Amino acid sequence: MTTALWCLVIVLVFPLVLAGVGGYFRVRQLGSIDNKNPRVQALELRDVAARAYAAQQNAWEALAIFSGAIIIAHVAGVDPGQLATPAVIFVVARLLHAVVYIANLDLARTGVFTVGLGCIVRILWLAGSV
Repeated sequence: MTTALWCLVIVLVFPLVLAGVGGYFRVRQLGSIDNKNPRVQALELRDVAARAYAAQQNAWEALAIFSGAIIIAHVAGVDPGQLATPAVIFVVARLLHAVVYIANLDLARTGVFTVGLGCIVRILWLAGSV
């Protein structure tokens, strides 16, 4: 399996890990997780618990975009060596994005989001250049 596909596997796991982090903060703030109405309960979240939930939602969104870009690049026949660097940088940017999101560092969050977006653009640029 290529480095880019391993990066996709890692990005697939991010929202699940963040669900655990969010669950921890949800229980800490609200006392329990309401499995019957989790989305209604999410509306009650504040501060770090709300940010953890939002980071998880953002990770699902990023997964969709990254998956598409990686699949397009592989189908287009981009050299896996060329995909490795932007894919790895994307993974690092997404990890940092979750950390700074939960820590409420908004400018850093925008910065790492922009780095990740740049990686997606690079991957798609490579796919369009084949």
